[in-house]
Amino acid sequence: MNILDAILLGIIEGLTEYLPVSSTGHLIIGSYFLNLTSNEFLKSFEIVIQSGAILSVLLVYRERFFQNFQIQFYMKIFWAFLPAAVVGLLFKKFFDQMLESLMIVAITMLLGGIFLIWMEKKKWFSENSKTIDQLDIPTCLKLGLFQCLAMIPGTSRSGASIVGGLFLGLKKEEATQFSFFLAVPTLLGASVLKMKDVIPFLNAENSLLLLIGWITSFLVGVIAIRGFIRIVSSQGFFGFGVYRVVFGLFLIWFLAR
Repeated sequence: MNILDAILLGIIEGLTEYLPVSSTGHLIIGSYFLNLTSNEFLKSFEIVIQSGAILSVLLVYRERFFQNFQIQFYMKIFWAFLPAAVVGLLFKKFFDQMLESLMIVAITMLLGGIFLIWMEKKKWFSENSKTIDQLDIPTCLKLGLFQCLAMIPGTSRSGASIVGGLFLGLKKEEATQFSFFLAVPTLLGASVLKMKDVIPFLNAENSLLLLIGWITSFLVGVIAIRGFIRIVSSQGFFGFGVYRVVFGLFLIWFLAR
């Protein structure tokens, strides 16, 4: 890996982490087409730079997180995060093995896209009226179970949590914002767990690559969050569904060659 590779992976992470298109899937695909050798450092790099995307959420929504301190707000995030934490710890090795398969990414990308298109065509959830403030503990736990689906590569963490929020009555904008908030403990937990794997590789060169990837994912993440909210408010998720279908079909064709 070189500096350009780190920048490109940082762009991919920052751009796709908060869109319903699977950041993990895109990082796997990006690494493949950059001809990067799959090793423990690369796997850890892809997880650790997600913490840069965390900072972008904290910056964009700094008033919600810091200026208007409300314990109930933090507790909602905690309860929604809990299922993914438990499932992730119990089945970590199983899901890590799935990260090696581009075909799994391609299939889940395609199926997720079909679902998003179908959801928009059926105008599901158009009558939703619930806000984040109205979420109770059982609803937060159920939403957290939806996020667990994202442990399958290509599913999309943000997509799974957004769809979960919609199923549970949240308005589109509210479900989208809550997926941003839920990313903070989820990505932070994943990054912390991976740090022990990346420490043995931390020489001067690799430390610089991590820093560059982290900063890039943060800067691009800020842009992606603000742009995504505007797109969802005006156009919904149809375009993202089309993108997933096209990209998924391309990957299946490419792998089948």
